[in-house]
Amino acid sequence: MVKRVMVTGGAGFVGSHVVDELVSLGAEVIVLDLLHPAAHGAEPSYLNPGAQYVFGDIRNVDLVERCVAGVDAVCHQASMVGLGTDFNDATDYVSHNDLGTAALLVAMHRAGSRGRLVLASSMVVYGGGWYRCDEHSAVRPRPRERPGLDAGRFQPTCPVCDRPLSAETVTEDSPLDPTSVYASTKVHQEHLCAAFARETGLPITTLRYHNVYGPRMPRETCYAGVVSVFRSELEAGRAPHVFEDGRQLRDFVHVRDVARANMMALTADPPVTGAFNIASGTPRTVLQMAETLASAFGPDAPRPVVTGEYRLGDVRHILASPALARERLEFEAGVPFEEGMWEFARAPMRETAGATVGRKALEAVRHVTPECE
Repeated sequence: MVKRVMVTGGAGFVGSHVVDELVSLGAEVIVLDLLHPAAHGAEPSYLNPGAQYVFGDIRNVDLVERCVAGVDAVCHQASMVGLGTDFNDATDYVSHNDLGTAALLVAMHRAGSRGRLVLASSMVVYGGGWYRCDEHSAVRPRPRERPGLDAGRFQPTCPVCDRPLSAETVTEDSPLDPTSVYASTKVHQEHLCAAFARETGLPITTLRYHNVYGPRMPRETCYAGVVSVFRSELEAGRAPHVFEDGRQLRDFVHVRDVARANMMALTADPPVTGAFNIASGTPRTVLQMAETLASAFGPDAPRPVVTGEYRLGDVRHILASPALARERLEFEAGVPFEEGMWEFARAPMRETAGATVGRKALEAVRHVTPECE
């Protein structure tokens, strides 16, 4: 059992649930969080009084070194997600995610850390995922093009014979293929931590989250994700607008399950190293998700509307195999989808400084940022 843990980003969506789990087990928890306005409008009301909070920048090596001194483990959740509304945001994402991770590793090295590191990564490292052609086996589809999408042809086709493809689950040994700045920073975080492990011999566990949802999601920013966007629409009495034909496949996993996966990685004896998909293992379409969430609001809630709109950079399907996490971490998602969506329909959401920019800006975010899903 770890006795003293530092959680970066521990005031955030996933991080705060990890902090709650650690405190409930009696661990001493030090949280380092920037309270970045893209994720927070103010200090959250749900902060656990059993943890110690330091509000500062992970890129400050001296500050991080003081926080990490004497800890048994580090749980690295701090990250900017999505790509924002403009490529001009790229420097911010690289700075917070990659420089921030490098600063954490330097601080751990200076402090003589001997404990484990658990890194929060993402499904986006796989890019568009893998597909299967009946004739040509496993293939990657050609890039999406506007003429086909304008004609409503959303399902990818084989790059050899042009037949429709079926989605395949990605495993942890699938090639990494980042297709956005955010995805590239997550791959670089993984590579930095792997280099640190080789240099120091410290155990590193990488958790590749799929579509996480649940209480404390931030409201109405791209940071929030499509589940939160649909929740905000329903709460305002508006029908969720589902892009394409609504048949895009995703794996939705509840935040409590994700927090539990982190706990397993933090407490496994001996430490379990490597990368693991953290997913439910049961894919659902975006339309199914929207309909389930609408049903949770009751019979009078507006029903989802399939618009046929698209974003060129979106991924059609991304599915994960959770088999390795089940085998080596003994992790298996436990929150039923319908139960989780019913709870989320009623759970408090977190206001962000970004939510004050208004609905028009949110619409712009939805149309340019594939990571919103």
